[in-house]
Amino acid sequence: MSLSHIPLSSGRSIELTELRMSTTYGGMLEGYPCQRINDMKVSGLLRQARDAFSFTPVHLVPPSREYPDQTVGAFGPVEVLPSVACIGVFGSTAVDPALDPVLHRSALIVAWFQATTDVPSGENADLALRSIRWEELAQDYEL
Repeated sequence: MSLSHIPLSSGRSIELTELRMSTTYGGMLEGYPCQRINDMKVSGLLRQARDAFSFTPVHLVPPSREYPDQTVGAFGPVEVLPSVACIGVFGSTAVDPALDPVLHRSALIVAWFQATTDVPSGENADLALRSIRWEELAQDYEL
């Protein structure tokens, strides 16, 4: 059973089978969101995904970055990432058409940031998720 199905821009359908969410700035005790902090948040999410799911490739959807005001502090301008950090396990049919579709599937771990805790689903999923180049990034495996 999957949590959701997402139609990719390429026409392929992928299914989300596991989703981990956390607050982007949880545990931040001092300072403010800036490029340096956000770069660490992004690389940390990517590292978490690779450590947790070493069995298949990991892809990072580059996050949007907003600059809510022109104030420049000691660490540069305020820069804000979407409030929810996500790691998802996605699956689909095999990429290689020569493989037996009954015995083979493809998988990809995706890390991304989003504004809400909603599970991405269907045509309403973020365009960045729907634009994943599955055929280039996913890995086939045998059941």
